[in-house]
Amino acid sequence: MVGILAAAAYVPRYRLDAAAFASVWGGRASGERAVANHDEDSLTMAVEAGSLALAQTPGTAVDGLIFASTTAPYAEKQNSTLVATVLDLRPTALTMDIGSSLRAGTSAVRVAADAVRAGSARTVLVTASDIRLSEPGSDLELTLGDASAALLVGEGDAIATIVGTFSHSYEFTDVWRRTHDKYLRQADARFVQLYGYEHAMRDLAKGLREKYALRPEDVDKVVHYGPDLRTHRGLTQVLGFRPESCQDGSLLAQVGNTGAAQVFLGLVQALEEAKPGERIAVLSYGSGGDALLLEVTDAIEEWKPRSCLRTHLANKRPLGNYGRYLRFRDMVDQEHLAPYSSPILLWRELKADLQLYGQRCLACGAVQYPWRRICWQCSAKDNFDEMKLARRGTIVTFTKDTLVPTPDPPVIMATVDMDGGGRLYCQITDTDPAAVEVGMAVELAFRKYHEGEGFNNYYWKFRAPLRR
Repeated sequence: MVGILAAAAYVPRYRLDAAAFASVWGGRASGERAVANHDEDSLTMAVEAGSLALAQTPGTAVDGLIFASTTAPYAEKQNSTLVATVLDLRPTALTMDIGSSLRAGTSAVRVAADAVRAGSARTVLVTASDIRLSEPGSDLELTLGDASAALLVGEGDAIATIVGTFSHSYEFTDVWRRTHDKYLRQADARFVQLYGYEHAMRDLAKGLREKYALRPEDVDKVVHYGPDLRTHRGLTQVLGFRPESCQDGSLLAQVGNTGAAQVFLGLVQALEEAKPGERIAVLSYGSGGDALLLEVTDAIEEWKPRSCLRTHLANKRPLGNYGRYLRFRDMVDQEHLAPYSSPILLWRELKADLQLYGQRCLACGAVQYPWRRICWQCSAKDNFDEMKLARRGTIVTFTKDTLVPTPDPPVIMATVDMDGGGRLYCQITDTDPAAVEVGMAVELAFRKYHEGEGFNNYYWKFRAPLRR
C-alpha cells in the first residue's frame, strides 16, 4: 500500500519575537516567528528538508522529486531539477514544480501517490517550502514564518499508509500575490475567516468524513491549516472531529504561518508523537483544500529521524531586532556587490559545486577538492576516482571580514578539513561569530550566495551543528 516512508522538517534557526514588531509599529502581539537567514530561500530550505528525509532511508532509489512552494526562486526555470541535483538524485528521476497555492504540498502528495499506484514511480520525494513576504507594518507580518518539510512517498515499509484522499475547490479571493507584487495582499480579515477559511475547511472536513464514513472517534489526530493561532484554535469547534484530537496550534506560536509547508510541519509533529494504528487527518487550505487520511503502522516504533522537529525548535537563536530582519529581506537600502557569474562555468563545475564531488588519487589515496589534474600529494597525473565529500569537518583556520557588504556582518571565512578527507574553504553562516574557533566541528548547508548576472548562485557554507 502507498504510504509515507520518511518525513522531515526544517526550521531556520533565527526567531523574531512579536514584541520586536510591536516596538516599531505599536499594538500588542505574542509568540515568535521563524526567520530564514539572508542566504536562504525556499529552494535551499527544500534541500535541507529533503536531505533529512533521505537520510532516514539510506540506499533507497528515488524516482521523482516534487517541489511545492508559493515562493519559488524561479518563475521560469524548473526549481525541482536544482533540488534534485543537489540531493544527487538520478538524472532519470521525474522532477516537477507545483505552486501558486498554499495547498501545493498536499496536492503534490496526491500526485506522488497516484504516480506510485500507477507504477510510473516507486518512490517520490515531496518537498514543501515557503518564505512569504508581507508589507512592513501589516497584520500579516506578525504571523508569517519560514520553514520547509519533506515526505518520501512510496510502497514499502511505510510509517503511515495513505488510506484515502479528498479535494474540494472553492474560488475565493482571500490572500493573494500577483506576478509583479512584492508583498502579499489580503481582503478584510473577518470576511476571509467567516466566508473563506471556515467555509472551505468545514466543507473539506465534511467531504472527507462522508467519503470514508468516518465518525469523530475514528480519527485520533487532526492536522489542519490555520492563518494564525486564534483562528486555528477556533476552527477545531466546527470541523466535525473531536476538538481534543486537533493540534493545539503551538507551531503557529513558535514558528508562524509557514504557507505551503505548514500542514507538513504539523504532520511531522503528529508522526513524532503517533502510535501504531492511529489515524491522522491532514487538512490543507487554498482555494478550497486537500485532505489526506493516514493510518500509522508498526514501523513508527523504529522510526528515528536524524533531526526531528523538536530539535529544530530547540536550536533557535534570537534575531535581535526588527532592523536586522529588514536587512535580511532587502527591504532597506544597503550596499550590494555586483559579482560576475558565468552560466558556462556553473554548468562545467556542477558536479563539484552543487553535488560536492571531489577526487581520490588512485596512486596515494589523497583526497582533493576542487578538482585538479595533478595530485597535490604524490604528483600523479590524471589518476583519480570521483568521491562524494562528507558533510562534516573541523575548522583549521578562519578569518572575519567586516568590510564586505552583507546583511549580517561579519563575513566569516573558514578552511575546514572534512571527515574522510578533503579540505574546503567556505563562508560560515547561522553561527555566533564569537563562538567560531579553531578545532570547532561544523557541518555543511546549501545556501544562496548572490544573484550575479541575474540568476541565483548557490554553493555551500559551514555552520555549527544542531545540539541534539
